[in-house]
Amino acid sequence: MGFLLYALFSLFFISPSVSSSRTLAPEPSKTTQEKETTSSELTVELHSRTSLQKTTHTDYKSLTLSRLQRDSARVKSLLTRVDLAINSVSASDLKPLETGSEFKSEALQSSVISGSSQGSGEYFSRVGIGKPASQAYLVLDTGSDVNWVQCAPCADCYQQADPIFEPATSASFSPLTCNTKQCRSLDVSECRNNTCLYEVSYGDGSYTVGDFVTETITLGSASVDDVAIGCGHNNEGLFIGAAGLLGLGGGSLSFPSQINAKSFSYCLVDRDSESASTLEFNSTIPPNTVTAPLIRNHQLDTFYYVGLTGLSVGGEQVSIPESAFQIDESGNGGVIVDSGTAITRLQTDVYNSLRDAFARGTKDLPSANGITLFDTCYNLSSRGNVEVPTVSFHFPDGKSLPLPAKNYMVPLDSEGTFCFAFAPTASSLSIIGNVQQQGTRVVYDLVDSLVGFVPDKC
Repeated sequence: MGFLLYALFSLFFISPSVSSSRTLAPEPSKTTQEKETTSSELTVELHSRTSLQKTTHTDYKSLTLSRLQRDSARVKSLLTRVDLAINSVSASDLKPLETGSEFKSEALQSSVISGSSQGSGEYFSRVGIGKPASQAYLVLDTGSDVNWVQCAPCADCYQQADPIFEPATSASFSPLTCNTKQCRSLDVSECRNNTCLYEVSYGDGSYTVGDFVTETITLGSASVDDVAIGCGHNNEGLFIGAAGLLGLGGGSLSFPSQINAKSFSYCLVDRDSESASTLEFNSTIPPNTVTAPLIRNHQLDTFYYVGLTGLSVGGEQVSIPESAFQIDESGNGGVIVDSGTAITRLQTDVYNSLRDAFARGTKDLPSANGITLFDTCYNLSSRGNVEVPTVSFHFPDGKSLPLPAKNYMVPLDSEGTFCFAFAPTASSLSIIGNVQQQGTRVVYDLVDSLVGFVPDKC
């Protein structure tokens, strides 16, 4: 391949993983107490479901297949949401953005963990609900707006790691009336005895139904009062282990919108890691951040679209039409960055071009049978060190983000089978998933409308 760039990685089959020799391992994240904060900065730890619930799978391959099945359900949910917004709602029907009072705090922190060993929602935050605070793990989701937690009494609640939240024990629990702006901002709501009822369905069969209320949310050592959340009495779906969901989308009911956050960022640890990283609000954008335009879809304010211009393999641009990553006038197309989707989805023609370019650069590697989402796999059981072409995302103004090899060559099993971790979609919407985001701090600058990527900042 001559001058083309390569990522060199070693394969360790005792614990199925890939590491790149040209990428230093990230430094351990600072704890809540150690991290410096500004007067309005909020930092939340993010945790893995591996540390929340140990896997029940007997081998790594069955765990991987379960993850991919959940990921397909997640993508179906997102595509359903986009389709409903574009085909059922006109621009004039969209609700105006409602914002709450500006949040200020000395230190509001929580951690991020990977949750891929059980259930859906790959990463979790430890959050306090009510006064006094009841601690619970919530799914971290940039593709959702409504925050919610399972509540007693339960008509139908799934299993979670912590006790079900008891509203009667909280001094700050307050039901919302039907004419409040929070209730009117819900996509689906009903009124009962002048109290607001909510329903959120996720398109994959998951749902939550209950009372819409305000509560105090505690993250680390600081609290935010009067946050609108769902108190779910009837909940079903792929949330096993977590108590609910922390919505980080762009809509008016999301947590960042309710606290008027100027920015937020997260860094996602490796999927099989038990270590923690952080979710931060209003923190300073790190130096050397690779930035791209943050684009809003006029038909759907939840998702964060990024101005992706191209892809390259081994330093050579992949031939892709300019329109492939753009949102059209009807709101179709574009590329979103999503914390809950694992495997990056690309339009079929784009994926085929990327895969073929990668295959040309790896033609000397022994192939293996594809499985489920993956059609390009390799049997590397006899290899100690392997060279693969570098895959990079490209953004406007000549900016690019080279990915570590472990972010696009992922283990299928513990026997040495690795697969190219991209997948095609028949939809016009492309999704940058969390496998490609691992080890990178992803920054959402909500004031200057930028998405930033900072490698090795977990």
